[in-house]
Formats: sequence, structure tokens, C-alpha cells
Amino acid sequence: MLSTLEPNPTQIKAEKVYQQMGLTDEEFALIENILGRTPNYTETGLFSVMWSEHCSYKNSKPVLKKFPVTGERVLQGPGEGAGIVDIGDGQAVVFKIESHNHPSAIEPYQGAATGVGGIIRDVFSMGARPIAMLNSLRFGELDSDRVRYLFKEVVAGIAGYGNCIGIPTVGGEIGFDPCYEGNPLVNAMCVGLIDHKDIKKGQAHGEGNTVMYVGAKTGRDGIHGATFASEELTEQSSEDRPAVQVGDPFMEKLLLEACLELIHSDALVGIQDMGAAGLISSSAEMASKAGMGLEMNLDLVPQRETGMTAYEMMLSESQERMLIVVKKGREQEIVDLFEKYGLEAVGIGRVTSDKQVRLFHKGGIVADVPADALAEDAPVYHKPSKEPSYFAEFQAMENEAPQVDDLKETLVSLLSQPTVASKEWVYEQYDYMVRTNTVVAPGSDAAVVRIRGTRKALAMTTDCNARYVYLDPEVGGKIAVAEAARNIVCSGAEPLAITDNLNFGNPEKPEVFWQIEKAADGMSEACRVLETPVIGGNVSLYNETSGTAIYPTPVVGMVGLVTDLDHITTQNFKENGDLIYLVGETKDEFGGSELQKLLNGRVFGKAPELDVTVEKERQNQVLAAIRAGLVQSAHDLSEGGLGVALAESLFANEKLGAEVNIAGNPVSALFSETQSRFLLTVKPEHKAEFERLVEAVQIGTVTETSKLEIKNHDASVLEASVSEMKAAWKGAIPCCLK
Repeated sequence: MLSTLEPNPTQIKAEKVYQQMGLTDEEFALIENILGRTPNYTETGLFSVMWSEHCSYKNSKPVLKKFPVTGERVLQGPGEGAGIVDIGDGQAVVFKIESHNHPSAIEPYQGAATGVGGIIRDVFSMGARPIAMLNSLRFGELDSDRVRYLFKEVVAGIAGYGNCIGIPTVGGEIGFDPCYEGNPLVNAMCVGLIDHKDIKKGQAHGEGNTVMYVGAKTGRDGIHGATFASEELTEQSSEDRPAVQVGDPFMEKLLLEACLELIHSDALVGIQDMGAAGLISSSAEMASKAGMGLEMNLDLVPQRETGMTAYEMMLSESQERMLIVVKKGREQEIVDLFEKYGLEAVGIGRVTSDKQVRLFHKGGIVADVPADALAEDAPVYHKPSKEPSYFAEFQAMENEAPQVDDLKETLVSLLSQPTVASKEWVYEQYDYMVRTNTVVAPGSDAAVVRIRGTRKALAMTTDCNARYVYLDPEVGGKIAVAEAARNIVCSGAEPLAITDNLNFGNPEKPEVFWQIEKAADGMSEACRVLETPVIGGNVSLYNETSGTAIYPTPVVGMVGLVTDLDHITTQNFKENGDLIYLVGETKDEFGGSELQKLLNGRVFGKAPELDVTVEKERQNQVLAAIRAGLVQSAHDLSEGGLGVALAESLFANEKLGAEVNIAGNPVSALFSETQSRFLLTVKPEHKAEFERLVEAVQIGTVTETSKLEIKNHDASVLEASVSEMKAAWKGAIPCCLK
């Protein structure tokens, strides 16, 4: 029965204990109405985590409905552990991105590590073998001791888990801005491969079938982690350290292999990861999706601590656990399978037809609630939306090029800005070659992983310029999708679909909710035009510290298909004499740019414009040229503009240089961040054929001078050695961390 330390239903209501769990007065009244009585302590806990924003998306569901979620290739859209896209030949790619922001702010190593572990389970719970990891990280400025600590520990946590489990971490992106000082963002993405015939779902079908618990034992770590992730961070948040789980990648490796063997058994009915909200989330969601109920005896749950209450067992977010449903009478097969891997598989309940989640503990019923009420029928709120005052102010500003006295000094300074600088210090800690399928390693526009036994490969990237989204959420949302697609195209792949991680502040503030709505509008339009549907993702709200919100940061994870390994393209200039082309015109657009941040220490004004139809046309042209074998290198123009892109294209081979002619204002030509632009190189013998396929302007030639020389109307305006630029770019982050 209930612990005597737990309040009874009368106390819960009279003392408003439910408020401490994150429920409002109105929500508690709704629960009473659903049950026809006052819930007990355990039941209140179940509702509190399942109705948290982190689990129910109660504030964001109306916004998520804007996204296009279907397409010719989509086999599984939002609603399961991960989305699935057909890549031909009976194969599919499975991928998803999720956040672990709040835990990483409190306990950065374990917060990041368990974020990696959780997203891996989402992918193999679908029946897929994980083949690659990516991430998207945001931190404050590296001149702060605390930020340096968070940065080092988050990277160590990602490396520690991914390297141990043997999945390569092949790509990602990192940004640094003061708004993330107290609230870093740690978004982890996993990509897996599957045969169509092996696809599994997290559904509890079949009355009388057995509910089994597999994997690690349950402890008291992570209790109320979902609620913790649905609140603003404060100075007291460090007291919530018990809400951060502790991961064991070696246990997860065993669990992964056992589950991938399990999917071939016809005894398996459904499988789901015990992620946020632990056992209650997986059980209630599996039952609700199937239109069924579940009974579970918590005395049978494997426990690593003594005296655990029903409340603790159901809300624990201990890692490396899965819930499965198997056909009645086939349980021993499953026990034997998991025993081979040194893992427990225990029957703890059965599927029922009454749509209730019923929990037994120590001889009594400790919870009896409708599955749908916990999951599908959680309340949904339509929050008020209000345009922030800064937006009109920024929109009224004119676009103009800032004054720059020394172009070379400015370019070298931009290359040493942490957001632009080399991230080698980070990715050299990751094992990105394990499993030996990584064709393009971290450092190019997109990572590429081959599909063994075929001529195909998968390109993958994460992207979001949050400064643009802050200045203009709708335009910034479009740019996030478009830039991810440009990265994919530059690698020689066709963009397939996206998974998104919507990181925003407190949705109860109308100005923040306006940012969420507008960003979703922009992303949705871009996804429709670029034909990259949203197949799943995550919403992370309440990313605020002491009332100050992060920049709106809707991270886009995108995967593309390379149809032939010969099409794989990288950003590095290849040979002396190659012709350098620029695709797309350049405008005076500096709002949110690296140059603006460098010169002013802040961002303001208008975000760069984006015509998604033009973007699509240019991407199609560039991809066609790559597939025709006409492109030597391809790089999208993003942070820092043309100047940074030219420098980055030279760093792989310091013997090469470039001579480039620019027109107009050299500041705009070199540092504007106008969208929908590509930097390509082409062999001289392919010049005519390339120019028939692609609307582009030849701006220069690759040389053997080991320097970048920029001319404006034939007069030299910038000359820098590749070694000098590379030293600034490569040494920036290590220098900040000393």
C-alpha cells in the first residue's frame, strides 16, 4: 500500500501538494473529474509527469500541427520513437533528435551522456541499427569559467557515451552567444538503418499478452525529470540534481544487441524505450496507441534500491530500460534471449481491454487511471501570442554595409570567433570512424556514412542560426531548414526529411509563444517547398534562467540520400587551375551576422531574406551538376559569408590558394550573409557544360600560391596566407579553454 510518508488524497487536495509536482489547480480539478474522485499520491504523480510539457506537448501541439508530416518516402511520421523514410531496395533510414538541456545545465557530463543514450534507444526501439550520432550545442561565451566547464563536460559526456557504445559521432554544430550562459542547449540526434520488414512500433496490442520489463534495474535517479525539464531554470535548480539520470553505455550496448535480435522474433508485439517519465510514459503510451489497457505488478519490477514506492518506480528515469509486449506463452523465449546478453527480462503485467492503467503493489491497487487520459487526451492549451516590441524596431532598420577599415584583419578575426572557428577540439574527442562506414568525417558541410553492400550513402547534418530566428522567427525558421538542405546538397545528396528540436523560452509569455508560432510557420513553408517533411522531433520549452530566455533555437536535423558513392562531394578546393564559382547574388544583409556581432557585440536589424522557391531551384541545379560529375568542391555560404567560405575551402590543403575577383562594396561581397548561395569549384574542361546547368558567376581560380588574394575591380583589397588564417581558425577554441 501507499507509504505512510506520502500524503493521502485529502492532504493532496487541501495542501495543494500537486502544485509542487507541476500541476495547476485547473488541471487537478480536471483529473478529479476524469477519475470521479480525488487521486492518490501515486496517481497525482503519474498525471503530473504525463501532463508536463516535456511529455504531453500541451502548449506546443497546436503549433506542431502546422508541419507537413507526409511524403512519398515517409514510412513513419511523428508519434513513434523515431521517424522512418524509405531509401529504396527495401531499406529505410530511421532518425530523430531530442534535447537534454536542463539536465546538462545542472550535471553536464551525465546530462549530455544520457541524452545520447536516450536518443539511441528511440532509434533501436523501432528495430533499426544505429549507424551515426550528431549533435547541436549552444553555450554562452567562452570567457566565463562556468561556460568553459559546461562546454568541456558536455563534450566529454557525449564522447564518453558514444565512444563506449561504438556508434560514430559524425557531425553537428556549435554556437556561442551570451543568451545561453545559464541555459546551454544539448540536442542529440541518432540515425539508424532498417529493412522495411523489421519495423516495430511501441504499441500494446492483444488482450492477455505479457508486458515485460527488460534491461537495467530501476533506481531513484531521474524522478520527475520530465517535470524538471518543463520549468525555468533558477538559482535553486542545482537542488534538482537527483532529477539527472546516470548512464551506463556498456549496459546499453548489450541492450541494443539484444533488442535487435528480439525484433526478428514473431513473439514480439510492441517495444518502447523508457525515456522521459520512465515506466509510466512507456506503458501508458503503448496502451493508448493500441486502444488497450495494462495491468502491472510493481513488486515484480527489478529494483536496485530497497523500499521503493510505487510512485518512485513509475516516475524513475533510470537509463537503459525498455518495455516490451510479447505474445502470451512465449515469455521464456524472451527471458532466454536476454539472458544470453546478461540482461534481465521479467514479466510484470498483461495487456487488458478496459483501457485502464492499473498498478498493483504490496497486495493492493495503488493506481487505476485511464490510459488515454494520461497520454492522448492530455490537456492542450492555446496560449496567447503577442509580437514583441523589438521586432517592429528591427524591421524598420535599413540594410547597409558597416564600415570596415582592414578587410584582412576582419576576416582573420571572424575565423577566430568560436561559432565560426574549427570545432576539431570537440570532434577529435569523438570516435567518428568506428564501424568504418564514415566517408565524410566531421568538418565538412554534412557528414556522409556509406550503406555497406550498396553504392548508396546517407548524408546528415544539424543546423540553426538562432540569431536570425530571434530577429525574425518566420524568416529564421525558413533559413534553418534551407541551410540544412544546402549542407546536404553540397555533400552530393538529395534532402529527404527533417527531425526538429524546438528550443524556446517560456511559452506562457505571449512574446515567446509568438516566436514559436512564427518559427513553425517559416519551417513549415520551407519543408513544403523543399519537399522535406517533418518525421518527428522534440519540443524543449522553458529554456530560461531567472526570467531571461535563450534565442529561439529550432534546430533542424536533416538526412539526405547519396544515390551513388561517386557523387560524394566535400567543401575543400581540390586542384590548381580549378575555376571558382559563386551561385546566387549578394545583398547588403548583415542583421544577425558574424560581422555585426564582431563589430557591435550584439545582433539587431533584419534577418537576411529568403525566397524558398529560388532556394529550391538553386539546390536542384547544384545537385544536378554534382551528379553529372561536374563539381570538384561545394560549400554553402553561411556564417561569415564568402570570405569565411573561401578560407574554409583552403584549409585541407595548405599548398593551394585562390585568386578571387569581387564586385561592388567589398565588405558586402566578403561578409554579407545573403542566403541561397553556394561556392563551387569546377575543372576548366567542364566550364561550358557546368554553365549550361547552373546559373553561376565565375569569381576566381584555385592557385598553388598558399594564399588567398581578393581583388576588387582588379585592385588587391585582401591578401592572407592560408597558414595564417588556418592558425587563427584552428587555434581559437583551444586558446579560449586554456
